[in-house]
Amino acid sequence: MTELRHRFVTANGIRLHIAEQGAGPLVVLCHGFPESWYSWRRQLPALADAGFRAVAPDMRGYGQTDRPHEVDQYTIFHLVGDMVGLLDALDCERAVIVGHDWGAVVAWHAALLRPDRFRAVVGLSVPFWPRGVARPMTVMPRTEHSMFYWLYFQTPDVPEAELERDVRQTMRRILYSASGDAARERGSGGAPDGVGMVSKDAGFLGRMVDPISLPPWLHEADIDYFAGEFARTGFRGALNWYRNIDRNWELLAPYTGASVSVPALYVTGERDLVNAFPRMDHLRPHMQKYVPHLRRTLVLPGCGHWTQQERPEDVTAALLEFLRSV
Repeated sequence: MTELRHRFVTANGIRLHIAEQGAGPLVVLCHGFPESWYSWRRQLPALADAGFRAVAPDMRGYGQTDRPHEVDQYTIFHLVGDMVGLLDALDCERAVIVGHDWGAVVAWHAALLRPDRFRAVVGLSVPFWPRGVARPMTVMPRTEHSMFYWLYFQTPDVPEAELERDVRQTMRRILYSASGDAARERGSGGAPDGVGMVSKDAGFLGRMVDPISLPPWLHEADIDYFAGEFARTGFRGALNWYRNIDRNWELLAPYTGASVSVPALYVTGERDLVNAFPRMDHLRPHMQKYVPHLRRTLVLPGCGHWTQQERPEDVTAALLEFLRSV
């Protein structure tokens, strides 16, 4: 199978839309927020050409995949279960799982919870985040006039209304403002003060820029695709992932102190705003403690948050080097 193919499979009780290309050892590619399978459009043919079967699903709540209404249907156990169900639907016993942003959270936990099915893991942007001692929402930054965006996303309808008001502008603002190109314009520091903070007056998009022109890695056709999907589906399914952060903390209590036991690769951008998130200054330097078989940490100069989209050749080269070693 050399051409890109789209189809639906039943996995973990939902209908999952997948894009797949190639034949050989299976590599599952999990996207983040607010994206879709399309985020891997440059990796799918490259992995196929290299002799791998690359499969990129629309994750639960996104794109053409089912979007359960109930908030509690988006826990980390559901999301990992979807990926296990995907392997079952593809009649594949084991795979390497790769994830970016929220997809990285799924990938890390798939490797943590089901090392029997996921033989290696790659995380882009977000490192493995071990369970903390406090309920996450109780320690997120909050001031009189602003709050960390995870908190802003907790209230139903409010973020949906903001993001859906002009979906195309939403996607332009988010994709540009979290990129390395926007960080370069802000100066060498890379991240603005109070990164991730949302003004109670201006909302999530208030500090983001709608660029006059797009950077070279992002085309108007890409914006068209993302905007078309979210104009059709809305953002509720995607936002429901955030509304389970505290629930995930509760569910993962039995795994406190557990480590990822399979070979791993971590790739991040030098200018990724995630690097300035709460606890990140502690997590990244001590990642080997929780991921003892971490083969490599790759920091891409000048790259922002959209790792595989901003630096497709670098990410693909790192993926292939890792995949051939496991």
